[in-house]
Amino acid sequence: MSSLFEKRKQKLNAKTNINYQYENHFVDELVEHYKARLLRDTNLEVLTQLSQGEMRLRIEQIVSQFMTEEKVIISRQDKEVLITRILDESVGYGPLEPLINDASITEILINGANEVYVERLGKLELSDVTFRNDEHVRHIVDRIVSPLGRRIDESSPMVDARLPDGSRVNAVISPISLNGTLVSIRKFRKEPFKIEDLLNFNTLSSAMANFLDGVVRAKMNTLISGGTGSGKTTLLNVIAGSIPLGERVITIEDSAELRLDRPNVIGMEARPANVEGRGEVSIRQLVKNALRMRPDRIIVGEVRSGEAFDMLQAMNTGHEGSITTVHSNSPDDALRRVEAMVVMAGMELPSHIIREYIVGALDIIIQVTRLTDGTRKIISISEVMKKEDGSHQVKEIFQFKRTGMKADGSIEGYYSPTGYIPQCLDRLKVFGITIPEAVFTPVEKEVMS
Repeated sequence: MSSLFEKRKQKLNAKTNINYQYENHFVDELVEHYKARLLRDTNLEVLTQLSQGEMRLRIEQIVSQFMTEEKVIISRQDKEVLITRILDESVGYGPLEPLINDASITEILINGANEVYVERLGKLELSDVTFRNDEHVRHIVDRIVSPLGRRIDESSPMVDARLPDGSRVNAVISPISLNGTLVSIRKFRKEPFKIEDLLNFNTLSSAMANFLDGVVRAKMNTLISGGTGSGKTTLLNVIAGSIPLGERVITIEDSAELRLDRPNVIGMEARPANVEGRGEVSIRQLVKNALRMRPDRIIVGEVRSGEAFDMLQAMNTGHEGSITTVHSNSPDDALRRVEAMVVMAGMELPSHIIREYIVGALDIIIQVTRLTDGTRKIISISEVMKKEDGSHQVKEIFQFKRTGMKADGSIEGYYSPTGYIPQCLDRLKVFGITIPEAVFTPVEKEVMS
């Protein structure tokens, strides 16, 4: 092989106008060649157990040995590119590696081999990353899902998974996809967001932050409502930081991504069926099992189906202070969605009985959204107010008021209490939390920067 490479290199080097293109193609061929040799001649399983630095050094030594044996000579710069690409392709995520390691990127969207978008500061932009072909994309997807015991093929063309850092991954292949392999990666920071970060991002006001802190400490059942990518999981992770350290918390998720920086947190993750259609463990089963694990709090990453009934049952039977999220566009819509999920659980009850059951369980609804300028905000905090006659009303406590849009497309507005004094203030006082009623006086205007 070395003689073939040398002859081709000498011939093409004479043509200086295509030298740069040749060098890239030559490195491409070397990458494929040495990847094949690594798979054939070394134990990659042993290599992957090394640290990143040790792995790079060992692969560099092995590849250098291969090149010496084959008498292949390239520049130091090309060799650096060669080693990095072999690492990325063999034990990493190929062309996605620089995007995954870029802290400014929050989302990666692959629309086939030649189109990769990234989200920065809430805005999508086309990256310069491409794949060789659709098989190359499939190879990277397989590298992600295989360690988790999941699969993607024609019989199961959709898959949810996660990266080792907790980032959420969704992939779809043909025949479901009409554009080749589609991948969505929702990235998460190495350091979870704190309430101070959300205040700096103008996601909420300080009054709202203090109120939510009191709500969580006072063990009030909370539902976070919002659309896809609105920041529901991030907010859940942040407000869960207010749970007192002495409590036992059980988290239940479809794909694990919550990271609660506290002791005595038990996490459980749902599992899809295997190739034979067996072994599925649903969110609903996990919620039922959590009740036997002496929880002080149960946190369900998202309710989508019949597990909503079991979650409400837990809230209604002494497991106060539970938190979950739901896809919906308003607090009232959130209640309707949960009601529909209870029906999906097979509960043959009149709708008014189901609604009373829901109202008896839920205390606070937080509505989050991603605005057109890419910013994520809590646009409403509401209380589910129970009346003496058994009826209920969703009363808004805080809201975000939009006032306009700047020339650059950014949204103008401000946060303000609505003037409604929440019923839960008495409960907060029982837990030693005092919030003055003056905090709920409406603000005329406080334009946000």
